[in-house]
Amino acid sequence: MKNLFNLTKLAFLALTLFVSVSCDDDDDNGNIIEGESNTIADFVAANEDYSSLLAALQQTDLDATLAGNGTFTVFAPNNAAFETFLDGAALEDVDTDVLRQVLLNHVLNTTLTSTDLTTGYVTNLATEPSSNANISLYVDTTDGVVLNGQSSVTTPDIETDNGVIHAVDTVIALPTIATFATTNPALTSLVAALTDEGNTAFTTLLSDTEQDFTVFAPTNDAFDTFLDGAALEDVDNDVLAQVLSNHVVPGAVAISGTLTNSYVNTAATFNGEADAPLSLYINTDNGVTLNGGSDVIIADIVAVNGVVHVVDTVIGLPDVTTFATADPNFSTLVSALTADASFGYVGALQTPNGTDPAPFTVLAPVNTAFENLLTDLGVDSLDDIDTATLAATLELHVIAGANVRAEDLAGLDGMMVETLGGTNITIQADPAAAIDPDNGENPIVATNVQATNGVIHAVSRVLRDL
Repeated sequence: MKNLFNLTKLAFLALTLFVSVSCDDDDDNGNIIEGESNTIADFVAANEDYSSLLAALQQTDLDATLAGNGTFTVFAPNNAAFETFLDGAALEDVDTDVLRQVLLNHVLNTTLTSTDLTTGYVTNLATEPSSNANISLYVDTTDGVVLNGQSSVTTPDIETDNGVIHAVDTVIALPTIATFATTNPALTSLVAALTDEGNTAFTTLLSDTEQDFTVFAPTNDAFDTFLDGAALEDVDNDVLAQVLSNHVVPGAVAISGTLTNSYVNTAATFNGEADAPLSLYINTDNGVTLNGGSDVIIADIVAVNGVVHVVDTVIGLPDVTTFATADPNFSTLVSALTADASFGYVGALQTPNGTDPAPFTVLAPVNTAFENLLTDLGVDSLDDIDTATLAATLELHVIAGANVRAEDLAGLDGMMVETLGGTNITIQADPAAAIDPDNGENPIVATNVQATNGVIHAVSRVLRDL
């Protein structure tokens, strides 16, 4: 009887162990988290004051995201914040894609407690539609925590299993470029310039979410240097508008990682002609430098309508020598223009538009064009070329009194035009080239580098009258 009892007891224990193991295998699949779940989604669902946020998350399927694994920071608007945001509309009337982006504008893909937050830019999970780059959020910790200048943290550091929640009193609207210009105290001088004498054109333009922009935004220190002791109101309004426009590249979202050594067109124009936008030369050899004199110090502040790059210098309005000195492809040309103390080419080519002999059309030989010239002449350097010959050669490349853009070439096809030295060259439209007095064809390989006092076209061969 005792043996039977022991066998029965052992059988019962074995059965219990088998059932226990079997249940474990069926239920968890290795994914059961010990204890009660307390995700960000759980917290929102359990708090009545966030019922509007919960409804918005459910409408956009983001509740599942915030219930999953992650290291999120969520700036959570309460019901009153949503009521203000909706302004009488029903939540279901808000476009789901727009609502999703608005909500993602409140979510960071990293966990930042209140002690981790510092004044500056962070990246959230919303995206700019043209580039798909993640949108920025400006955090100001000067007095509490304020986001994009509009939403304050009221209750920080609500810890959850998958991140941290900071309660906020306002739904954070998707930022435009104007948002970031007006919220960063380091850019107050820029805002003052943009709105000088009540001007609203720039802020209206940069708030337009139907267009794309890249803006190079000078700091307050940059404006102090630019003004050089003068007051902003002392700057001519038309000049100021041109200078500011020269920092705006319309129709492009130029994220820093996509930038290369190249020219882009700004919103500034030659002589007020809309079809002759001023150029901006971007050099990425060592960071990002603009027109040879302004460096990007904070890159990729992404808004819903473009990107802002903060720069350390106001970008002055360029003349044709600006591009010659900024673009390394023209370094030999610059050496030629300054080869002799008697040469006054640099000063002449800085003549403002409207003053004789400006404007200029410059056919600028690239470095390889000069290398080929030296080879053809059988010399080692520019120093080996007779000064008078070099001067006459350089003058063949400048047409004074005209701003001839690429689109004008067809109307000049086969025509002879006078150059700065008085010698004629012939324009060829197709393929675009300048025919020199030696009847050599000098291909135009890049066009419409537009300055305030003329335009540059790069040529791959040095024009000759030898």
